[in-house]
Amino acid sequence: MGDFVALLGTKGGPAIRPGSTNPTSSLLSLAGQRVVVDCGLGVTRGLVDQGMQLKDIDQIVITHLHSDHYLELGPLLHTAWTAGLKTPVDVWGPEGLADYWGHFLASMRFDIDIRLADEGRPDLESLIRFHVVTPGEAFRLGPLSVTALAVEHPPVPAFAYRFEGGGKVVVFSGDTAHFPPLADFAKGADLLIHEAMLGEALPALMARIGNGDDRLMKHWLRAHTLAADAARIATAAGVKALALHHLIPSDDPAYGEAEWRTGIRDEWQGPFHLGRDGLRIDV
Repeated sequence: MGDFVALLGTKGGPAIRPGSTNPTSSLLSLAGQRVVVDCGLGVTRGLVDQGMQLKDIDQIVITHLHSDHYLELGPLLHTAWTAGLKTPVDVWGPEGLADYWGHFLASMRFDIDIRLADEGRPDLESLIRFHVVTPGEAFRLGPLSVTALAVEHPPVPAFAYRFEGGGKVVVFSGDTAHFPPLADFAKGADLLIHEAMLGEALPALMARIGNGDDRLMKHWLRAHTLAADAARIATAAGVKALALHHLIPSDDPAYGEAEWRTGIRDEWQGPFHLGRDGLRIDV
């Protein structure tokens, strides 16, 4: 199986347009355990494109309750069920996911009941188990030890996650403003996957979105991290490699890899990966 992270969707924000990347989701493979990290739009197709059998999903971790991180959780689980899922799936994350799942089941009740009666499938609801994460308290996903850190992403409670197993460490920042305590949390990691935005590209993105006001810009500036600050965290943490994920923007042809590298060059000189949909990073 190998140790890797596959960035399935690398776009910051929920909207997709012609030519854009997909919202945020990832697949972590570490110490023989596979974990889906966030379930933005496109996660199901992204997992299949990585060669994963959906019926084998058993662990999902969600960073926070913005739609670009959990919109497709219900459809992923339902599609896995139609693809042969018959073993339990544990879903970890902030409070509120079980409520989302209950409403998803209600919205699909007709289809689910028909498939139970007409196709003899196992009860979907009984297969899915939800766990509310407590920051600072480690939990286990098979061979992996996982710890959450509450980060700064107002107005939504949000977590970073540190995954440890097989002698390796991978840290996901989740969505966060520049948050210096994340450097200690990520200390010595083999790979830090950090969200990032390019400040100079935000006005054009704002114009392209077209249906927000200055509150959207204020949200970006108070709740997300500039690329240089993400690089600063990586250097302070002494990580072995840095990947930028949840890119704002990810789909503006005027801002490519050269601009992102310029954004971090004064703060990070180590191995670097710029997120793109389907990118697989060996750990």
